[in-house]
Amino acid sequence: MGTFTNGQIAIAYDDHNPEGAEPPLVLVHGHPFDRSMWAPQVRHVARDGRRVIVPDLRGYGRSGVVPGKTPLRTFAQDIAGLLDHLGVAEIVLGGLSMGGQIVMEFHRLFPDRLRGLVLADTTPQAETDEGRRVRDAMADRLLREGMGGYADEVLAKMVAPANIRRFPAVAEHVLAMMRATSPDGAAAALRGRAERPDYVASLSRVRVPTLIVVGGDDEFTPIGDARLMHRIIRGSTLAVIEGAAHMPNLERPAEFNEALGKFLASITGMG
Repeated sequence: MGTFTNGQIAIAYDDHNPEGAEPPLVLVHGHPFDRSMWAPQVRHVARDGRRVIVPDLRGYGRSGVVPGKTPLRTFAQDIAGLLDHLGVAEIVLGGLSMGGQIVMEFHRLFPDRLRGLVLADTTPQAETDEGRRVRDAMADRLLREGMGGYADEVLAKMVAPANIRRFPAVAEHVLAMMRATSPDGAAAALRGRAERPDYVASLSRVRVPTLIVVGGDDEFTPIGDARLMHRIIRGSTLAVIEGAAHMPNLERPAEFNEALGKFLASITGMG
């Protein structure tokens, strides 16, 4: 594990196969998880000889925590700072759920640093008024009660119920990540996401290869959201992972990795 300090915040990260093929793949975890959610993808991509960088976002995992509010812009700037620290100019950037929205914000801010995008189980629309109220109320609850009750409640939406029964180790991993997350960090991210902008217009300007992935049973970001991005982003590829909910990369890693591997192989310099 490496550590990069951005301002007063230490960002933990792993840099796998640093001498591997360029541009590196950077994977951004969702809420309320950490970089370990990408373990199956890291093994698969690094085994193919590619460099893979996976950070813990501020407020999550082993990175520092800042109470209050963390906008998506701040997360994107942290990633840019990490790349500068590592001397990396261009990347393929992927993220799931909140991580996907951070990818969209990174594209809005730093489009020239991107060679490809992976948008998994995420949505480009701005938050609604009701959504803002719900996120702010949840942030208050997490600060008041901690992560345990929330984690138990949402597990069956993060991981499809059938997969909880079939793959208990996956369910335990997801539950453990959620329970271990700092309530302060999670609440700050929720308040930041409550103010997220609409990315539909900026996605229409994407000019790099893009893979869109979604679990066929995802309730948080349903297939309709993925199809919207597929229509917006010219030349994008859509992969629907059947039998998975919000975390197809863990629920159906073989199918997810196949789609990811084909996508990376299609990008010049990654084959």
